[in-house]
Amino acid sequence: MSVVWFTYNGMEVLEIIFKKHQDWCDIVESFGVNPDTAEDIVMEMYIKIDRLVKAGTDIMYNEQEVNYYYVYRTLQTLFLDLKRKEKKVEVLGLEEITKEIQQDLHIDYQVLYDKLNKEMESLYWYDRKVFEIIDSGESFQSLSDKTNISYYSLYNTYRKVKRHLKDLFK
Repeated sequence: MSVVWFTYNGMEVLEIIFKKHQDWCDIVESFGVNPDTAEDIVMEMYIKIDRLVKAGTDIMYNEQEVNYYYVYRTLQTLFLDLKRKEKKVEVLGLEEITKEIQQDLHIDYQVLYDKLNKEMESLYWYDRKVFEIIDSGESFQSLSDKTNISYYSLYNTYRKVKRHLKDLFK
């Protein structure tokens, strides 16, 4: 694929457009953005127009003058794209974030502990004992050897109780 460069009187299209750089920035600032954002949008416009010119689009009125309306519409489109993206992003202030963190940190551990103990007491004695022994650090294999209860039976009992407790605290 060959790249086509349009030149007018020895100048490339982007050079001609760049001569009006401050005008483009002023136009974008008139949309209501700060100078830094305006500069970013204008730079995006250069990239977009460069791609179009390389693809063969002619954006010139004549050999010295660029199609201002085309550049204006490109800047406007880039500005509107930016605004659409900003709508999708929810910006939270520091106060809101701090409030959310404080709400998340306010956990009544005593209530959770009491709930866990009450649930443990309601379990079948075998399930509760297997869970307590394994949870205290005993391995499935050593408990199986000591009690002659199958390894898989102990494992399944422990897993069942653990899943039940997890579901309780979701």
